[in-house]
Amino acid sequence: MDKSKRQFLGKMASVSVGAALIPVVQVYAQDNPQSGNAGSCSQTYNASEGQVGKRYGMVIDLRRCVGCQACTVACTIENQPPLGQFRTTVQQYEVSQQDEASSPAFLMLPRLCNHCENPPCIPVCPTGATFQRKDGIVVVNNEWCVGCGYCVHACPYDARFINHDTNTADKCTFCAHRLDVGLLPACVETCVGEARVIGDLNDPNSQISQLLAANSSDIKVLKPDANTAPRVFYIGMSSAFEDRISGQAPVRTLLTDTGEEIHHGH
Repeated sequence: MDKSKRQFLGKMASVSVGAALIPVVQVYAQDNPQSGNAGSCSQTYNASEGQVGKRYGMVIDLRRCVGCQACTVACTIENQPPLGQFRTTVQQYEVSQQDEASSPAFLMLPRLCNHCENPPCIPVCPTGATFQRKDGIVVVNNEWCVGCGYCVHACPYDARFINHDTNTADKCTFCAHRLDVGLLPACVETCVGEARVIGDLNDPNSQISQLLAANSSDIKVLKPDANTAPRVFYIGMSSAFEDRISGQAPVRTLLTDTGEEIHHGH
């Protein structure tokens, strides 16, 4: 490699490192408006136990989601699940109108682990591999997981799967490894419509708390009757879709505007 190429690549590396550091300051400043230094965080937490005093949640504004699957791609690149397996997807629903002359409407429904307040996946785990961090994020210790699949069947949201490569349970973690260092989850950072917002539900001044308060009459969760208290909230979702979440892969489902299924497939 000649000298000019080495110099060019060196400059590009410097730019890349600098760009990667920007979100750290932005995220920390968002949650800590009185602080101007991301490195001066006084909160005490352990990466495996979670951030003490916080309760992470996510709001997904379906009015902003365009179904581009950028979140799916970003998650796959960041977390490297096996080919054909996903930690998050966007399901597509085609809703037929009662008036046959009208064009069908489309609903894009991003799916991921709901990081429930009462996660049913935890008590069924025979080894304690699935546990909830102090900040509410549900994670899996792959060294303890025996791949029995009990948690996969216990999850009412089809959010878990057995990783084909590791033979252990896998799922969305809200990119806890990124949150622990002040970065946004990959899906949030790449959402072109800014439909996904993550933050501290315990902080009334956080963006997510303000968003929930401003849209309180339009907030819904998936399968509310499961009594799991999900911490992934949706804005702009019809109640007809609260329980229509069968399957994990991205699919197109044809429904009437009352929620009756006409067709289900790819």
